[in-house]
Amino acid sequence: MPESDPRTPDQQQKSIAAEGPDPAGPASLQADGQLLEPAHSAPSKPSRSPLFLWLKEVATVVVIAVVLSFLIKTFLFRAFYIPSESMVNTLDVNDRIFVNLLVPEPFALSRGDVVVFKDTKGWLAPTPEKAEGPFTWVQNSLTFVGLLPDNSEQHLVKRVIGLPGDHVICCDADGKLTINGSPLSETYINAAEVPEIRNFDVIVPAGKIWVMGDNRNHSADSRSHLESNGGFIDLADIEGKAAVIAWPLNRLTALDNYPDVFRNVPVSAG
Repeated sequence: MPESDPRTPDQQQKSIAAEGPDPAGPASLQADGQLLEPAHSAPSKPSRSPLFLWLKEVATVVVIAVVLSFLIKTFLFRAFYIPSESMVNTLDVNDRIFVNLLVPEPFALSRGDVVVFKDTKGWLAPTPEKAEGPFTWVQNSLTFVGLLPDNSEQHLVKRVIGLPGDHVICCDADGKLTINGSPLSETYINAAEVPEIRNFDVIVPAGKIWVMGDNRNHSADSRSHLESNGGFIDLADIEGKAAVIAWPLNRLTALDNYPDVFRNVPVSAG
């Protein structure tokens, strides 16, 4: 007959806990001291391969870059490609520029600013549709999100000469452009050629601007479209102010609006 255990139930429970789990396998101990069936550990998840983790990291970076680029392109800056010589020497053919989309709103436009605007007045000659290549959709997508400059022919780039209410005349006895009676010494004009005199006398209406190219003899600007809406551009058509030449790198520079040229221009009657 087996001997009875002289220990109290509480002492027996403490003894079981001190002795540790049964060598046959892990077990759970309920509050009343009774042992349950051995617990089976959950199967471990298979580890991810280094290639999978690398691809995941690259995909995350790409998604973040696309989202940030789209937000910047939509609200702050947008890239454009320069296809013509109308702004030489300020802008050369094939330059890539960044345009500040916060001008003319909420920040005001100034005389001398270089602006990019939509061609809603038909200044550009109609161009045939380009053939769709196998990767055209890729280029269009990257342009849409802002990772590539806009090289479409739906925009123009010129310098703002007259603001709403300004009286712009070409030219005075010295061959200079005048704004509100003040002659301008236009230091931004392409010095390689003497500008041809093309007479005009305009008052810029409200909500519009008068624009001209720095390469005066090779720019079809407001002077060339007097018969079409007076040669004026709607403020609503302005995409923004050209701020920086970003490419090629040897031309990396901020664009100037030459405030000294317009410093003595009096306030317009408008």
